[in-house]
Amino acid sequence: MSARDRALGAFSGLALGDALGMPTQSMSRADIAVHYGSVATLLDAVAAQPISPGLPAGSVTDDTEQAVLVARLLIDGGGRIEPKVFAEALLDWEAGIVRRGLADLLGPSTKRALELLEAGVPPEEAGRTGTTNGAAMRITPVAIATPPELGALLDAVVAASGLTHNTSLGIAGAAAVAAAVSAGIDGADLPTALDHAERAAAAGAPRGHWSAGGDIAARIRWARGWVRGMDVPALADAVAEVIGTSVAAQESVVAAFALAEALGDRPVRALTLAAELGGDTDTVAAMCGAVLGAQHGLSGLPADLVAAVRRVNGLDLEPVVDGLLHLRSSAR
Repeated sequence: MSARDRALGAFSGLALGDALGMPTQSMSRADIAVHYGSVATLLDAVAAQPISPGLPAGSVTDDTEQAVLVARLLIDGGGRIEPKVFAEALLDWEAGIVRRGLADLLGPSTKRALELLEAGVPPEEAGRTGTTNGAAMRITPVAIATPPELGALLDAVVAASGLTHNTSLGIAGAAAVAAAVSAGIDGADLPTALDHAERAAAAGAPRGHWSAGGDIAARIRWARGWVRGMDVPALADAVAEVIGTSVAAQESVVAAFALAEALGDRPVRALTLAAELGGDTDTVAAMCGAVLGAQHGLSGLPADLVAAVRRVNGLDLEPVVDGLLHLRSSAR
């Protein structure tokens, strides 16, 4: 399998997970069961969906849209994203969401950082309270553009995440996802890629302002060991009730890795289960999809579902991925 197939798999897996989780995002596990039953494929959002009511099956959310935004900024900037340019692009994106009548706006950490930046706070300080999963959800383009060696990869993660999530939790979560995806693109098997994610989270945490919360590297290590060998019902309870699926990085990022560990050979089941668990379902599924997409490649994902997501959202990922891979080859 080529690095290009794996990179396309990572971005397509992110989008597929996002679209599978779209109808259930911010809903409780009980409400998901009432309105949808089980999630086995792409679904229309019901009218009771609090973020994206009535969106058609296959629609993506902020996870994919902001990842595409980051990818284009990286390519246009030759591998670097200027903070002010990033801030303007995020605000323009949110304005577009408002015009479309959706409630899928900037997350709390990103919103607060941009407000501080507008008030004159330096870019390196604006994200010092950002502990949610916003950086991790949109880090896949950085992973595609950057080889997995920790030094350069962490520098790239901090450069792309620090404006909004310059905390130990925010950086560690983004570093974990980036490391697993980048290692997968280079051909690492799943255990090796997930081990690399743990190392990246541990090395990334000191790169941001300390924030209270369970250490992400330690939580990923614990969760992987705990869920290994669980059947699907037990896994669902473990992730939803103990690991957690909120926007907090130390919950949702860990949840994505737990699902990848337990269902790594069944990527679609990992993503549909993520969509059933309640909370930040689209982001958990998107992060898990990126990690497993890098493992299985585009050729290992269901072509009909990927094609539907691309058609519904007008996604043309090949030129974007090719641009990111050019940056990756230039960095070696």
